[in-house]
Amino acid sequence: MLRMIDSTVPLLVQGYGWLPDLRRRRGGATVVRTRLAGRRAVVLHGPEAVEFFYDERHVVRHGALPTPVLDTLFGRGAVHTLDGDAHRVRKDMFVTLLMADRGVEALLARVRRHWSRAVESWAGHEVVLFEETARVLARAVCDWTGLPVSQAQTLELADDCLAMVDGFATPGPRHWRARGARRRQERSLARVIEEVRGGVVHLDAAARADDSAGNRRALETVAWHRDAGGRLLDSRTAAVELLNIIRPTVAIAWFAVFAAHALHRDPRRRDELRADTGPYARAFAHEVRRFYPFVPFVAGLAPRDAVFHGETIREGTLVVLDVYGHHHDPALWPDPYRFDPHRFLGATTTPGDLIPQGGGDARTGHRCPGEDISMAVLSELATALAGLDLDVPEQDLTIPLDRIPTRPRSGFAIVPAL
Repeated sequence: MLRMIDSTVPLLVQGYGWLPDLRRRRGGATVVRTRLAGRRAVVLHGPEAVEFFYDERHVVRHGALPTPVLDTLFGRGAVHTLDGDAHRVRKDMFVTLLMADRGVEALLARVRRHWSRAVESWAGHEVVLFEETARVLARAVCDWTGLPVSQAQTLELADDCLAMVDGFATPGPRHWRARGARRRQERSLARVIEEVRGGVVHLDAAARADDSAGNRRALETVAWHRDAGGRLLDSRTAAVELLNIIRPTVAIAWFAVFAAHALHRDPRRRDELRADTGPYARAFAHEVRRFYPFVPFVAGLAPRDAVFHGETIREGTLVVLDVYGHHHDPALWPDPYRFDPHRFLGATTTPGDLIPQGGGDARTGHRCPGEDISMAVLSELATALAGLDLDVPEQDLTIPLDRIPTRPRSGFAIVPAL
């Protein structure tokens, strides 16, 4: 039997280029066998692979996520680690909060308000868009969830959320900062959860009137959520899930700075966004999520033997779905390395086409239930950036593909006009 070479080092060295390069060297195969961290792995590619991967008969999440990812990005006991009834019950909580129109609009209104205030404070000063956008998003989502935090605590939360995402996929100082950030925020939010349950923290009548989810804000919904067995989550797990609302919202800063990068590269896009803030803004947001590198791949475990494209995938195999390569496959996306929002205008996409936040059904499967929020916020921020009168100083705006997650090296410095 052919011994598979371990791909861990190439992954760490090549970043987003690892999987496309691996597939090229295997003749562009839709199924490629390798090893990761010593574990037997199979890489799948294409729309049929998306459907296969998000079917729990073929791939499960429990036991698939390595400890470094749990201790930085998702947290132990998170919804991402569950399958079956446990996943469905926990997922329902997120669907109720994140997919209701009132919830999306309530968060969007707060993003608008905090963005407007921030832009006023930036006028005439050089600021780093990546960091400042994260702080705007942190203020908005803390307000929306009902989390009682001070201005200083909100800034710390923003920085910690960025650290969790920035350090999940790399060894060294970034990773240890990410671990420290998660520990700090889980402890802090667990105390808040306990205070909510003890009646120390509660929402007043005015806050409830501005509620976005059945007379409960996200903080209370998570605090009082019961699992598939009817039990309250322990306070640490509840804190993990509250962070799984806050952290992805703050992480939209990556997409926002990519939107700014796209507008800077082709100023004509500014005029198009200014002229059409509806369908074009949404198409622009879709293209940002397709074109720019964020999620390189996702992984799960085969719970039993299965067959894909004539290849047997043995029970216990790590199943890896190629995301970055999927979004840059010329067979799926004509001229994939050209940024073109028009490809989404009037086009119908299926759950297996665009997968920056997972594939399949967001209500019942493992696709992110916060995707509607990401799209709404990104469309809003892209339109706001297009209408902003600003200078872009000389800086390093290259986006290194060997860094996961990546972004413009400078963080995108801007100087809004007075």
